[in-house]
Amino acid sequence: VLMGSCNKSQDTNLSGTTPALATRLNGAMATVNLGVAGDFAILSKSGITDVYKSAITGNIGTSPITGAAIIVSCPEVTGTIYTVDAAGPACKITSASMLTTAISNMQAAYTDAAGRPNPDFLNLGAGNIGGKTLTPGLYKWTTAVIIPRDVTISGSPTDIWIFQVAGTLNMSSAVRITLTGGALAKNIFWQTAGAVTLGTTSH
Repeated sequence: VLMGSCNKSQDTNLSGTTPALATRLNGAMATVNLGVAGDFAILSKSGITDVYKSAITGNIGTSPITGAAIIVSCPEVTGTIYTVDAAGPACKITSASMLTTAISNMQAAYTDAAGRPNPDFLNLGAGNIGGKTLTPGLYKWTTAVIIPRDVTISGSPTDIWIFQVAGTLNMSSAVRITLTGGALAKNIFWQTAGAVTLGTTSH
């Protein structure tokens, strides 16, 4: 699972650079280019489920699995629900070709984020980051990550955060992640090898 912002990131022109060099530019970490996948709040290959009533701001979609795998009601989504076929919520829009492109872009972004070397933080909190303030950088966990208490992500509008998680990511109910100092959601990337679970009323 790769989670980024529902707002498309600005493309970074890496023309003429090799992948190894493109991860850091002038000492600063380069963003992860989400392509069309950046237009989605949730994009999945295997389905989307929730606990009613959720509030999702942004587009959601699944591909190549049928739209029947989207178990979210129309009023819960402020955005568009995209499917590859006629199945799914009544308000869906069918756009198989666009979803194919978005999934391809998502997979490329996942590979990029997962392959970033030399983490600034390794196994922070032994996988428990509850209560922590996370400064910009590349974070890597060789285990699952849990967020049982509120977390703060602190930095400037140009800072980048990449979180590489080898297992699952579980955020407890009623827990909040707060951005401070001008940090922008579009610059924060969660690359997880396992399932992501966001507890009820988490934000």
